[in-house]
Amino acid sequence: MALAVAHTLEHGGSLVVEAGTGVGKTFAYLVPALLSGERVLLSTATKTLQDQLFSRDIPDVLKALGLPLKLAMLKGRGSYLCQQRLELALQSATLPDRQSVKTLAVVQKWSRTTMNGDLAEVPTLDERSPLIPLITSSRDNCLGSPCPHWRDCHVNQARREAMAADVVVINHHLFFADMAVRESGMAELLPTVRVVIFDEAHQLNETGIQFLGKQLGSGQLLDLTRDVLTAGLQLARGLVDWQSVTGAFEKTLRDWRLVVGKQPANAKLRWNQPQPQGLDEQDWQQALQDVKHAAINLQSALETVIDAAPDFQRLHERLEEVTGLIDHFSQACASGSVRWLDVGAQLRCMEAPLDIADVVQSKLLDSQVLTVPNADREPVALPRSWIFTSATLGTDDTLSWFTEPCGLQNAQVLRVQSPFDYENQAWMYVPRLMVSPKDPGHSEEVGDLSLLVARALGGRTLVLTTTTRALRAIGEQLQAAIGDSGELVILVQGQHPKRELVQRFRQAIEPGGTGTVLVATASFWEGFDVPGDALQAVVIDKLPFPPPNDPLVEARSQRLESQGRSSFNDYFLPEAAVSLKQGAGRLIRRESDRGALVVCDNRLVSTPYGRRLLAGLPPMKRLDQLPQLIQALESITRT
Repeated sequence: MALAVAHTLEHGGSLVVEAGTGVGKTFAYLVPALLSGERVLLSTATKTLQDQLFSRDIPDVLKALGLPLKLAMLKGRGSYLCQQRLELALQSATLPDRQSVKTLAVVQKWSRTTMNGDLAEVPTLDERSPLIPLITSSRDNCLGSPCPHWRDCHVNQARREAMAADVVVINHHLFFADMAVRESGMAELLPTVRVVIFDEAHQLNETGIQFLGKQLGSGQLLDLTRDVLTAGLQLARGLVDWQSVTGAFEKTLRDWRLVVGKQPANAKLRWNQPQPQGLDEQDWQQALQDVKHAAINLQSALETVIDAAPDFQRLHERLEEVTGLIDHFSQACASGSVRWLDVGAQLRCMEAPLDIADVVQSKLLDSQVLTVPNADREPVALPRSWIFTSATLGTDDTLSWFTEPCGLQNAQVLRVQSPFDYENQAWMYVPRLMVSPKDPGHSEEVGDLSLLVARALGGRTLVLTTTTRALRAIGEQLQAAIGDSGELVILVQGQHPKRELVQRFRQAIEPGGTGTVLVATASFWEGFDVPGDALQAVVIDKLPFPPPNDPLVEARSQRLESQGRSSFNDYFLPEAAVSLKQGAGRLIRRESDRGALVVCDNRLVSTPYGRRLLAGLPPMKRLDQLPQLIQALESITRT
């Protein structure tokens, strides 16, 4: 892998590498990249992985190679303290809750000593805290150069350091946010870089479509209303009846939500007509226009005080963007995109492209040449190098699951298998007699089997579900079965912050710890890295096929069918294969790990397509009977 990366860095072009768990892919791309003498832009999937690369992996390699390179990390605005917003929050009498008041005091004290303003430095600040939007800026509410803190702004400081660094670590969200709005500072950075590496590249497509589409949500409009009210009362009290004009805007948002009525939890309504499915066209359009007129009235109020403070100019611009989005969603959906309405406590109008292929081709690959001056100050064209890597990028030799939606069909492809001895390190068991996943009693049987597995191991079990309904059902069942016995600790995603869940799960094997079971879904299928004895069994409730009624999934399926292709063979099956491989990958994380994978869906062994899914999994030793599984698990505890 390192040789392939070095070759691409020297000659330019695109390289896609699937590197199995344990290959050491991070060092395999870092060593040639750091030795190349080029400026390197490295993007990864999450801020946690970003911190790990910046604080541990890259410094270790630089030390080993004896390279004096300058390293910088750049995150999005929402990761940095905004001193102007902090001052407004300290003056506000409407903080979300009592805990926010306590946390705000901690942040204020920390703000006096921090060098870079990265909120990750505040250990008591949970990433889901409602305080974060109040003390960080966004593209919408940043005041820009008129801000009194512009010179010592933490976001600007991070951008300056990035422009001066040899290696810059960013995340995919930041990369695509900049492609969409040219606001993050990447617009100046990317043209100066010849080498771009995407780690955890399997998330690129889904991350990209979030930013390359459009969205308008009642939640963001409520935030805007609160910003107007706060700024008005603090900077122009008495000049406008702020309570009245913002109250009128909030009323139109409530009326907009009422038009949709009661819907299933987290519903996504198809939107192929002028209005979302099941709604009255006239009522829907009228509600949208009412929101627009209320926004215009709010703009008019701001115009009377617009010279009083720069805050009012920015708020006026944000309302202008809102009216533009309302006009957009009042028209037909853009060609090549899909539109839907997310319904929860709030509404979100969503429009997204089906994939990022066109953008990757036009914005990245078509700009393959970087022009730099030579020793004689004459411009020289050098080929750009793009590296895309992950442990899971597909199941076929061309890695089409990844390369097709990302427009990388012409890239060089390399697959590097895991060095782990799966046949001697891991077992796989599929209960043939378990009821169908469609049966109402399936989750209960999964819970019963999970409890047997956990008791055989004394905890050390991760249960991965494909739906939040199954998550709740299995979690509640296990917690009820254990009760107050103290036999095991049952952790359920959503009941505690993710960071706390991971920490408690890892610490369970420490002296005095209690055996622990973690029931989780969604983000825990990947990026959950617990090597060693803390995790020795992964139970998966059913095959992770995409939900067929999801508007984006439906639109992608229809596109394939219109091309004469099979949506099941070319979309649903590859998606399930990759997700299953990611979930299974949580089990064996290093050479000494041992454990069992339990897949509670007999379609894996009873259907023709099951063979394709099995082929994508590591070659674990197969078990056919439950007693064999329990015996294998007990053998682990004896060694």
